[in-house]
Amino acid sequence: MVSRQSYVVPKTGSLKNVRLSAEQLPPPLPHQVTVAVKAIGLNYADLFAIMGLYSATPEGAFIPGLEYAGEIIQVGAAVRDIKAGAQVMGVTRFGAYTTHLNIDARYVMPLPPGWSYAEGAAFPVQALTAYYALVPLGNLQNGQTVLIQSAAGGVGLQANRIARRLGAFTIGVVGNPAKLELLQKEGFDAGLVRSKDFRKQVREALQERELKLVLEATGGNYFSWCYELLAPQGRLVTYGAASFTPAGPRPNYIVLLWKYLFRPRVDPLRMPTQNKSVMGFNLIWLYEKADLMHQLMTQINSLTLPPPFIGHRYPFNHLPAALHEFRSGKTTGKLIIETP
Repeated sequence: MVSRQSYVVPKTGSLKNVRLSAEQLPPPLPHQVTVAVKAIGLNYADLFAIMGLYSATPEGAFIPGLEYAGEIIQVGAAVRDIKAGAQVMGVTRFGAYTTHLNIDARYVMPLPPGWSYAEGAAFPVQALTAYYALVPLGNLQNGQTVLIQSAAGGVGLQANRIARRLGAFTIGVVGNPAKLELLQKEGFDAGLVRSKDFRKQVREALQERELKLVLEATGGNYFSWCYELLAPQGRLVTYGAASFTPAGPRPNYIVLLWKYLFRPRVDPLRMPTQNKSVMGFNLIWLYEKADLMHQLMTQINSLTLPPPFIGHRYPFNHLPAALHEFRSGKTTGKLIIETP
């Protein structure tokens, strides 16, 4: 058995409920491998799960975390194509906030040559989210224009890289002017800061192009405005609601109720006339489709994307502080936790 440390949430409701715990990890089951976790990627789903605002959150106490990278230290009796010592990255349906992890061998992938563990932990969830929104759902084509909300975050940066590989014109939207420099470095064709003049800004950035696709993860007015700006046959893909992120370590349910009651709505009876579409997805669904996940990762790997941009790194014992900074919305790129 392996001794491990994990961050456990005994009860949802507040970021302050994250507790460090020690335990013995049993040997892997026949179809599992044991990973010595070297790096952990933070995601917005982690925040919402810890605060009890995520429908896929496990019942009772749980270990948060959806992605990781590390070294295989033991393989189950039925595992044939992975050996101890292999460097891997992977996804899990919670459980990544730990130093050691038993995981079904189908959910680990080789770490790309030359990549660090931090870069590996920053890639799977972001790349799968961005690619699934852009290609299977968004049907993005060469020469089309895509607007990417939260463009300086992990998903937004990957979405730009993928979209540009596909020959698209990319418009990135951020909440802070300080993040525009990063968008320029990443090669966005245009960068905007959210404001009350958002619709005017987008029309100017389009330069008479048609807006064919929006990647939306904020909610609120920006969802409605983006839908309004779509050209005929345009598609809005929504995969989050960052505007619902609590301003403090625990939810203010009165504020959340107000936002929920006045959330954006699309009239399905008008959609055929407008010739626009809205699609939504949750990456947790893809976790149950391992074969499809690997198929999508093969397609992503064929794009030969560069290593992801790591915006912030924290040691394992600073993970709770990292969550608070992540919640603030002031970070850029991917936030990574590195184990001892």
